[in-house]
Amino acid sequence: MNHPHSRLRAGNPEAFRELFREHSSLVYRHAVRVTGNWALAEDVVSLTFLEAWRLRGKLRDEGDSPRPWLMGIAVNVLRNTTRAARRHNVAMARMPAADPVPDFADELVGRMADSEQLAAARKALGRLRRSEREVFALCVWSGLGYAEAAATLGVPVGTVRSRLSRARTRLRKLANDELRAAKKNAAKTNAAKKNPEPLPIPGQVQGGRSIAARPHKETHR
Repeated sequence: MNHPHSRLRAGNPEAFRELFREHSSLVYRHAVRVTGNWALAEDVVSLTFLEAWRLRGKLRDEGDSPRPWLMGIAVNVLRNTTRAARRHNVAMARMPAADPVPDFADELVGRMADSEQLAAARKALGRLRRSEREVFALCVWSGLGYAEAAATLGVPVGTVRSRLSRARTRLRKLANDELRAAKKNAAKTNAAKKNPEPLPIPGQVQGGRSIAARPHKETHR
């Protein structure tokens, strides 16, 4: 009896339509969270499935689901795409963080719904090692199990567990640092709005020269 993956390897159109229907939303959500860019995530989905078609002959008869193989392709596409979008990512990371939550790693990152929260999470995630970011994104954001993440990245299950543990520990500390900095910046901004610098008055020295009041009409002696 042929393995279910044999239809994909053979390039069966219906098998690839099923693959897209079942897994495109997973790839898209993963790409959105990694890149912080909805439009770019759509490109990642397209590139991932084009690569899946091109590499279909390398799909092995391992497991019942092709999800780890497909997500492995998505991770490689994202590695190249995020390098090209580095400037955009830096700009997104400068956006202000949303209201803090008690457990950043499990709550804010797991339930992000808007661009500000996404930017705040990615700012802290950007300070992790790439290997830690990828494991965290796969396991926490996209819900892959340890075995699936290991198959996706081509590493042992134990490596996934240790990387995820380190990522959670470091992320909580980095997130707290980011949130404290965001609070401090917000306080400064609010103070500046409440106490704006006064405009210079006539006769006041500014920039090394005095701004003197002149009468509307000079009088001649």
